[in-house]
Amino acid sequence: MPLVLPPNVSEKNFQKALDAFAGVVGRQWVLATDEDRNTYMDIYAPGDADEHIPSAAVGPQSAEEVQAVVRIANEYKVPLWPISRGKNLGYGAAAPRMSGTVVLDLGRMKRILDVNERFGYCLIEPGVGFFDLFAYLQEHKIPLWMSVPANAWGSVVGNALERGYGYTPYGDNTRNICGMEIVLPNGDMVRTGTGAMSNSPCWQLFKYGFGPSWDQVFVQSNFGVVTKLGMWLMPEPEATLGLNIQLPNPDDVGWAVDQLQPLRLSGVLQQSPSIGNSLRIVAAQSQRSQWYQGDGAMPDDVLRTVLDKFNLGWWNINLRLYGYDDVNEAHAKIIKAAFAKHTQKQFEIVKWHRGDPIADSGAGVPSATALQIINWRGGRGGHLGFSPVLPPTSEHVLKQFHSTKKRYEEIGVDYYGSFTLFERYTTNINMMIYDRDDTAMTTKVRSLFKVLVADAAKEGYSEYRTHLSDMDDVALTFDFNNHALLRLNETVKDALDPNGILAPGKQGIWPKAFRGARA
Repeated sequence: MPLVLPPNVSEKNFQKALDAFAGVVGRQWVLATDEDRNTYMDIYAPGDADEHIPSAAVGPQSAEEVQAVVRIANEYKVPLWPISRGKNLGYGAAAPRMSGTVVLDLGRMKRILDVNERFGYCLIEPGVGFFDLFAYLQEHKIPLWMSVPANAWGSVVGNALERGYGYTPYGDNTRNICGMEIVLPNGDMVRTGTGAMSNSPCWQLFKYGFGPSWDQVFVQSNFGVVTKLGMWLMPEPEATLGLNIQLPNPDDVGWAVDQLQPLRLSGVLQQSPSIGNSLRIVAAQSQRSQWYQGDGAMPDDVLRTVLDKFNLGWWNINLRLYGYDDVNEAHAKIIKAAFAKHTQKQFEIVKWHRGDPIADSGAGVPSATALQIINWRGGRGGHLGFSPVLPPTSEHVLKQFHSTKKRYEEIGVDYYGSFTLFERYTTNINMMIYDRDDTAMTTKVRSLFKVLVADAAKEGYSEYRTHLSDMDDVALTFDFNNHALLRLNETVKDALDPNGILAPGKQGIWPKAFRGARA
């Protein structure tokens, strides 16, 4: 990929900045060849890769090196795009929002600084991946479990900062953040919560500290670079009990949500279950061409044939109970009774006890198998996610499901959706799978995405994360009082980052220096 300079930076000053970066991190960790730039492009880009071209990348190995790099970036007005490991697949991967930005790659910062078994937490750097932390816990026989997303290739810190989640009772990874170390846009360093005390033993125990609580300000923001993060981990339970069921009809998702939501709210069900349509299983195990080669979305009758072949329901639900055997059995009885009001289908039961192989436990065992879905359409596959948040009721869920499925069919994309149920809301994750070398297909996908954002906004549903190309569109759906929240975000941005060097455009937040790029 040829060089695209940062806006308003001359080639001479850009080279001076790279030379200064090299003086901090070493010449080998300033990556500025055409091949290097290709490495940091959005590998799943749906036909818009040229909107997010990095100019270079720099790889510090310590928080002190991050500070030095940030100060140099201010001197030369060179914007930086921090990434943990760059595996934010389907949302932009390692690419920056604004072309010409230098990627600040924190992947070399991969120390596991502390794991406390008694209080159930870890303190880690952004380069630590889910596989790394899992291996550490297993190797040291530490009875703590992580919460792992479907694709566990990425960073534990990065996933938490992007509001990712897994499927244990500790599934909301952002909620489990406790204490950060952050390099601010001027190169200064702060620690949040009680970490603001130099000798506090409670940094990973008490989130709030004294005065305003800042941890969430640095989630999905461009206000600082997180260099250390505390994360609460789940104590290994005595036992788990899995309840798996397949629901045959599209509208079954409505009553399933109505039955599960009060159980989730009351604590009978501790984890946030995902109710997924069958395509996410079929797409990971086969290719579309095996079943259907026609234009447009796969017809329902063809899908029904595929379901019969794989012995799947239209929706598939995997529930898991964690804790003491007797309690799990009692909660399972309550769940079975709730479902028996609507279906005669029986749950498949999967039991695990401490000491059994962890693969059968329902623990956060990392895997990248979910990435196989990109092969569904053939060619060089990719996926894009549309993820609105809505109330967990059958009324909202069914309306959203039918509306979204109809849009998929109108535009000619195979419907792939799921609802993940939290105590008081559900996220509706919809994947669009495509061959990224097929221009017609990627054009359809981008059109579909924009239609879905507009449809959701009419209902008052917002996305909780989104692809780089759509950050402005999604930010503008938060329109109360003429976009007062965006004004607040950009007021804070300008105060903390007057030169606008940290992640311009992230989550639709543009610094004054680049605010014209929003158009």
